[in-house]
Amino acid sequence: MESLLPTYHFSKRTLRIAVGAMFFMTGLCFASWASRIATIQQNLNLSDAALGGVLFAMPVGLMCSLPFSGWVITKIGSRKLLIGALITYSSCLVTLGLAQNTLQLIICLMLFGFASNAVNISVNTQAVAAEKLYQKPILASFHGIWSLAGFTGAGIGTFMIGKNIIPFYHFGIVFIIIIITIALVSGYLKNDKVTSSGPVFVMPDSSLIKLGVIAFCSLICEGAMFDWSVIYFKKVVLAHGAWMGAGYTAFMLTMASGRFVADWFAHRFGLKRTLQISGVLTATGLLIAVIFPYLFTALAGFLLVGFGVSSVVPLVYSAAGRSKTMSPGVALAAVSTIGFMGFLIGPPIIGFIAGLASLRASFTLIAAMGICVTIFSTKAKI
Repeated sequence: MESLLPTYHFSKRTLRIAVGAMFFMTGLCFASWASRIATIQQNLNLSDAALGGVLFAMPVGLMCSLPFSGWVITKIGSRKLLIGALITYSSCLVTLGLAQNTLQLIICLMLFGFASNAVNISVNTQAVAAEKLYQKPILASFHGIWSLAGFTGAGIGTFMIGKNIIPFYHFGIVFIIIIITIALVSGYLKNDKVTSSGPVFVMPDSSLIKLGVIAFCSLICEGAMFDWSVIYFKKVVLAHGAWMGAGYTAFMLTMASGRFVADWFAHRFGLKRTLQISGVLTATGLLIAVIFPYLFTALAGFLLVGFGVSSVVPLVYSAAGRSKTMSPGVALAAVSTIGFMGFLIGPPIIGFIAGLASLRASFTLIAAMGICVTIFSTKAKI
């Protein structure tokens, strides 16, 4: 195994570049799937409610991954876990393009969710290690890179759809890009060998649970925007042609840019105040899009949502990585799993509510999650 994973001497700058590259590949992998959800929904003739049920397979896979990811990172370290998990994650992406029926898609999504949790935990553990070397907040910038990858993935997806390229070929190209990147940068990741045997599951303390809940509420909003923004603009805003993707583009643009200033903002105004403002912006933006479902008002609302969710997760993960009761990897495993559940259950919840009522009703409920971010941030001792 060691011969397959060479380790090179690195500076903190090369580590930061390597971790940034892995964040980009992680975001590209997820965004590639998100950009083709509508295509796969149409190919399999799924209703909104049925799609919501299918998307629920991802959080099921994530929950199955919880004991595995928390345990294995203490056995082999975040570097090896990240390499193996990202290869698996991108391989599962390809299988999503091969799914010929609903059952196959559900199985593939469960595996995709399982791998995504392992990737999320390990790449953020590497980011915390880089942040410690810099001795200043930089974790939000890594999440900004993830957002830029999402923006790039959406653009590639739009191109593929325009050229009528089927998801399998699209995902295969992305898989090759990811494998090449792993081969180029994996040797510069931090080789955090861990000697602790590590328990299979560790119950996080109350402070970590509160951080996880804040991330959970914000990631519900974020996940909803990824999977349903195009559909919302198509069915509620009644946008046509390229304008159907305008809301998603606006959201990704402000989320990415917001993450590159989040570290500075939190340092100047404090973590609690930053999270409080983030929740208000998220709720306000969603409510504007619901109350005024017109092209330019909805665009303005989605811009605010992007700013709102941009800083929450990276700041919460940074705080978790400084836990005094657990190692960074285990603490992040606990917090990111709680939080990432929101990212994955948000889309299916929207589908269920849309089937029972409407997409506008779904987005109203998601807006309440933004308010919860503000409430829980106010009560948390951070």
